[in-house]
Amino acid sequence: MRRIIRRSLSITFIAALLACSQDGRAATEPQRPAAAPAGREAPLFVEAAQQSPQQQAQIAVPAQGSVAPLIEKVQGAVVNISTTTVVKHPPVRGMPQSPHGRGQAPGGRGGAPGQGGGDDQEFQDFFEKFFGGRPAPQMPEEFRGSSLGSGFLISPDGFILTNNHVVQDATDILVRLTDGGEFKAETVGRDPATDVALIRLVNPPKNLPNVVLGDSDAIRQGDFVLALGSPFGLRNTATLGIISAKHRGREVNPTGTYDDFLQTDAAINSGNSGGPLFNLRGEVVGINTAIVSPQLGSGVGFAVPINLAKSILPQLREKGKVTRGYAGVSITDLSRDLAQGFGLPPDQKGALVQGVVPRGPAAKAGVQPGDVIVAVNGKPVASGSDLTRTVAMVPPGSKVDLTVLRGGQKKQLSFAVAQRPDDEEAIARGDTGEEEQKGDKSPKLGVTLADLTPQIARQLGVEPGEGVLVRDVAASGPAARAGIEPGMIIVELNRKPVKTVQDVAQAIAKMKDGDVALLRVRRGQDLAYVAVPVGGRQ
Repeated sequence: MRRIIRRSLSITFIAALLACSQDGRAATEPQRPAAAPAGREAPLFVEAAQQSPQQQAQIAVPAQGSVAPLIEKVQGAVVNISTTTVVKHPPVRGMPQSPHGRGQAPGGRGGAPGQGGGDDQEFQDFFEKFFGGRPAPQMPEEFRGSSLGSGFLISPDGFILTNNHVVQDATDILVRLTDGGEFKAETVGRDPATDVALIRLVNPPKNLPNVVLGDSDAIRQGDFVLALGSPFGLRNTATLGIISAKHRGREVNPTGTYDDFLQTDAAINSGNSGGPLFNLRGEVVGINTAIVSPQLGSGVGFAVPINLAKSILPQLREKGKVTRGYAGVSITDLSRDLAQGFGLPPDQKGALVQGVVPRGPAAKAGVQPGDVIVAVNGKPVASGSDLTRTVAMVPPGSKVDLTVLRGGQKKQLSFAVAQRPDDEEAIARGDTGEEEQKGDKSPKLGVTLADLTPQIARQLGVEPGEGVLVRDVAASGPAARAGIEPGMIIVELNRKPVKTVQDVAQAIAKMKDGDVALLRVRRGQDLAYVAVPVGGRQ
């Protein structure tokens, strides 16, 4: 009887596994795009939808449920990426330079300009306090670092998809294939906002194996997924799990305007970044990107949906960056309480318009504060973040049709979206148009800032205008790693006082990714200098 029960349970498990994998079908050998007609450029990647049923069903998962055949067929397209980065440190006035630098150690109090008097002496005193009376240490003019990550070939001519943070600021990129071959690579395009990057092998061999890109919208919570990559430098590592959840955004990265992560319990560790997340048909459905800190828990990883990556790949290849659509509205999620206040059903979904940019695209079309946007081009809008991502993917100049609720009545409004502002100052202050109103964001530092209003200043026991308040800090961002915490007040940036968020935005806009922002922060009655590398996700 016990043997019969065991056999029944085994049959039930296998049937469930095959059902979840849609007949357990896996892709065949890494696919290659069909030859393009004469005079036309070959496609950048292979779409799963373009494959014939025969191609999609040539390999079945064996009865015991092993994914070994799947791994064998797709692992040839997964690569290991190692990078070298050289960051030049801007000279800090009042600090001694390296023996090869141009500056000298600061002099005593009251010295000549540039020789350590005044503010320079205060800076020196700060270091002496924490270095036991010793002078400030010498600061090297450049830092050299290295990192490891993963990626995957999407075309037989050497195009590789990975994370932006894997190759950001890299001066040298070395790619190792599964067969051990090593090749230099160059960056083709990067999009920090989605953490997606496209690189290409230099002088690649012919007919490289490549993956097939699937449909991440079709993946469901509970579907099995396979992660391949090089965690901790251990190449060709495979882990199996399920899709734990979809549409993870601000709860994972508060400053991630376009984040829409897939959550998985397939083990993802340091070095997996940029690697593929496959469904059981061997199609890539995500790019492994982030994990919850091991100190907080395990089994929680996140991947960029492959559909999001596919939507920007053409721009990365052609222009090296991404331009996005812009409507010119400030929005927030329509909560149950807000829905009730506007006389709408409590389960109504949409994005509530908080404000409209004067003379912006939406303003010209008649969008008003208090409107609830429920659809764009017929596609339902579930939240403010959903609206932001939808509009961002519309090419500038293209027409969109909005469905809005105003006074309980539906209205149709149309306008041509503009190009989202991408100047450095706008990016630094987080001015990206369709944003939830939670304070001015500085993605380059990984913080959300707010001006010190009289009320806030009174609560903190400071004077209005004596700095800016840190309202939120992005987990694992540059500021968080440097020790910046919510509630701190930034009073100086690069030795200059700041009084408003605009002061911070303008200063950061003049800095390049990799530069170091020297902040002086107040916590209670204590003041301290903190060095924060500029540059979003690192």
